Amino acid sequence: MNTKKKILIADDEDINVEFFEVMLSKLGFVVEKADDGIDVLEKVKKFHPDLIILDNIMPGMTGWEVTKTLKNDPNFRDIPIIMLSALDDVKDKVAGFEAGIDDYITKPFNFSEVLARINAVLRNKELFDQIAMRETRLVLAEELNRDLKENISIFITSIDELDREISRISQEAQAKSAAETTGNGFDQEIIVNLIKPLSEKILSVRKHIAALDARIEKTVNEWDDMKKDEIGLSILESQIRKFLHQEQ
Repeated sequence: MNTKKKILIADDEDINVEFFEVMLSKLGFVVEKADDGIDVLEKVKKFHPDLIILDNIMPGMTGWEVTKTLKNDPNFRDIPIIMLSALDDVKDKVAGFEAGIDDYITKPFNFSEVLARINAVLRNKELFDQIAMRETRLVLAEELNRDLKENISIFITSIDELDREISRISQEAQAKSAAETTGNGFDQEIIVNLIKPLSEKILSVRKHIAALDARIEKTVNEWDDMKKDEIGLSILESQIRKFLHQEQ
């Protein structure tokens, strides 16, 4: 691990807390301890853990209550939680997962298994973070495309105005040249020589803009078509979590 992961251990049994602190610290984790549910909520705000190992049966607030509180807070809902419990009933496990925990370990536990589950949950969290990051990048790219589309339209309008102005100047030059008796051809030739390359350049720019506009339009339409069958990031994460729980 390039950066040390921070783990908050919450258990009212001192022997469990001390055991986890010693073992996980030796493995390179930064460990913080909490004695009860209220203490967990306070430590989360200060410690900002990457993972919480949470005992279900604690004084003050149960692990389920702590989990529900954290999952209802947008600042902490993404922190993964592994729940420890002496309760091995399926209903208790289901209740834990429905509350938002990422894994459930029954006591007595084997530390090798706990460590494996810790690493698995942290890997899953990194995966979810990467998915969220890519989702953000796609949204930004989509917004950029739509902004380009709008600005191209404004740019085309400006080019149309420039074309009209060039045409006006050309017409005025021709009219002025026709009204004068000397130097007519020379003045008109200068105007033509100035305007012709400018008009050709504008035509070339129009072609490039038209090609870019068509490419953006195609991309926007493809994104719109894909979004019809797309599921939201939160739903995707929920489905992945359910799949992982079924595999355990």
